[in-house]
Amino acid sequence: MFRLAVVLSLCAGCASAPVRPAAPAVLTAQQTLVSAQGLTDATLRYQAQVASPAQGVVERADYELVADGQVVKTGTAKLDVPLEPGVPADIAFEERAPYVKSAQDLTRLSEQGGTLLLALRGTLVVRSGDHEETIPFAASRAARVPRLPIVVVEELDGARYSSEEVQLNLRLGVRNPNPFPLKLEGLTWTATVAGKTLDSGTLAQADTVDASATGVYPVELTVTPDTWGPEVKALIAKGLLPYGVTGEVTGPLLRVPYSLTGEVKLNVSR
Repeated sequence: MFRLAVVLSLCAGCASAPVRPAAPAVLTAQQTLVSAQGLTDATLRYQAQVASPAQGVVERADYELVADGQVVKTGTAKLDVPLEPGVPADIAFEERAPYVKSAQDLTRLSEQGGTLLLALRGTLVVRSGDHEETIPFAASRAARVPRLPIVVVEELDGARYSSEEVQLNLRLGVRNPNPFPLKLEGLTWTATVAGKTLDSGTLAQADTVDASATGVYPVELTVTPDTWGPEVKALIAKGLLPYGVTGEVTGPLLRVPYSLTGEVKLNVSR
């Protein structure tokens, strides 16, 4: 009877002990995708499949987001994905983080060109009963580096209404060389004709230029004795007006000065 009691006691102790799976859970597939990108930040999506020989759950992902070899953000994503023995389960999470810290970084990347490596790495926490294990993961994706916008004169023509009046129609273009929309805060401009300032202003406030597109912003200028000076008649008689436009395009961490010059041939009055 004493021996039987000892055996039963040992068996009871075995039943209460946590049971460790015969083999660990493993990653069977993984990838990182760039689901969204802006001039200064990006959203990465991590997708994977986890297989386990035992029933359990993928509780969470503890991760780092890495851009250009630097950790820019850390975090934890709650997953709670159930695992059935031998059946791969899909998991996924997203994280958004800036990959540009300053205007200087943005300029450096734009001049560097090429691609930027973005990655998500860390560990997946898997629980089976009372047993917890971690699975290391890492997956990266190359994205085009952000590039600074370019300001150009899309169109400029001048109509001579009289010997002392010319109307200039200027269309400034902001070219977005990126494969994603470009958010602008403003486009300042100061226009001169033959060295004299005519007018200034701000365009494109809180505007967005589509991916690989050009935003066009019109400016109307009048050259008269009041705006240019009493010698305007001799200037207009030449039929060719030298002009200049200077300013700055601004946005999040974006500050790009520009200076454009040229000549406009005057058309006959309309």
